[in-house]
Amino acid sequence: MLRKAYLEITNVCNLNCAFCPGTKRAPRFMTPEEFRLLAGKLRPHTEYLYFHLMGEPLLHPAIETLLGIADELRFKVMLTTNGTLLPGRQEALLKAKALHKVNISLQSFEANESGVLTDYLRGCTAFAAAAAGAGKFCEFRLWNRGGRDSMNGEIRALLGAAFPEPWKQSRNGYQLTERVWLEPGDRFDWPDLSLASRGKRCFCYGLRDQVGVLCDGTVVPCCLDREGAVPLGNLFEQELDEILASERARAIYGGFSRRQAVEPLCQTCGYARRFT
Repeated sequence: MLRKAYLEITNVCNLNCAFCPGTKRAPRFMTPEEFRLLAGKLRPHTEYLYFHLMGEPLLHPAIETLLGIADELRFKVMLTTNGTLLPGRQEALLKAKALHKVNISLQSFEANESGVLTDYLRGCTAFAAAAAGAGKFCEFRLWNRGGRDSMNGEIRALLGAAFPEPWKQSRNGYQLTERVWLEPGDRFDWPDLSLASRGKRCFCYGLRDQVGVLCDGTVVPCCLDREGAVPLGNLFEQELDEILASERARAIYGGFSRRQAVEPLCQTCGYARRFT
């Protein structure tokens, strides 16, 4: 069993954040029929389904339908969003039985400069409070240390206005209130074949407790392979067991067991160095 599977329901985003390299793949929205097929193939391998890779999942016009299908398949859904569309989607998200947790990437404020930071955060915190009241979990991610972190003091103050301090220290940050967390973190370099190798010494949970599926069905080792540079197969055409048993997939898994990255893409990954 895998701990989680990432399923990219769309690779389209409404922002252009400096910390995110985006994707050059053709814009695509997964249809409900395609989602049902792919999610059904993933279900024997995990109960946790992440709406995440590239793109903003709340842009998907059929998000309610997809969440309904996920509930039929008895998934617990984790959704990662930039937060800008939460106010308009709040009602649909709160009534979705499958939705377990929402991760809000607060560093997305840097691409939202035409708006007002207080308005952006007010929408995010209002959603988090309502979601917590509905029994769902929320995590504010602020992974911008070493990047554009000069406004983090103001962001923390605005969070404090919604969730008064003192906050409880948690393993990765702070618990602001019941079911709501803040996780600060460092900005990291995304893996990219145009970058110089950081060396083979590396460990990653890719294929060990997670797998990613792009919106065209391409299976990749983890959620950071934004272009499908390490294609292991296509879930529209194959079963996941067959894909994971492929020579390339087994080489990746075995390499990380020896603390070695065998794929050139993995050798450029800054995030994986957290686990090395």
